[in-house]
Amino acid sequence: MDILTLSAFALAYAIVCAAPGPGVAAIVARGLGGGFRGAVPMVLGILIGDMVYLSFAAFGLAAIAAYFGAVFEVIRYLSAAYLLYIAWKFWTAKPGQEQVGPRVEEHWSKTVLAGLSLTLGNPKTIVFYLALLPTVVPLDKMTVGGFFELAGIVVVILLIVGLAYAAAAARAREFFRSPKALRRLNRVTGGVLAIAAGAVIVK
Repeated sequence: MDILTLSAFALAYAIVCAAPGPGVAAIVARGLGGGFRGAVPMVLGILIGDMVYLSFAAFGLAAIAAYFGAVFEVIRYLSAAYLLYIAWKFWTAKPGQEQVGPRVEEHWSKTVLAGLSLTLGNPKTIVFYLALLPTVVPLDKMTVGGFFELAGIVVVILLIVGLAYAAAAARAREFFRSPKALRRLNRVTGGVLAIAAGAVIVK
């Protein structure tokens, strides 16, 4: 694939990826609540979801994605419900000075699954891959090599943006030390996750 097409895709994807949305909100909330390591599985889950939609678009499976629209609709509401559940856990947590976030640590696989389901139900992601991507990349001329070039761009940009948000949130987390401040931070985290869930449902 020519450098101009790849550059156009990289620019468009970087803008969409960095723009605040449910995915960014979830990463920030995880970074605030559990630190950098707690947010990494969310980034990976979102990345897997992006790769699913990239595959749909690149190999002409957009029609299949549209056919299973009801399934993605169910996923959307389930991911929103899960985000609301996590938001409630943060809101009701009673942290000590040694911890920000819920007392019960969740297995990282659950966070990956949350990121994946969030992406699969995120209208911004759906619109980009199934509607906007074909206007940037000539999908009718897609080759296996071209797909891996696009996939490489997605992996690099999403990891850079996602981990940057996670690191910034984790650093902000360090400013909160007193139990009162930690309680407030937990509630801010819960509120951000609730807003992300609302964005998934409303859009």
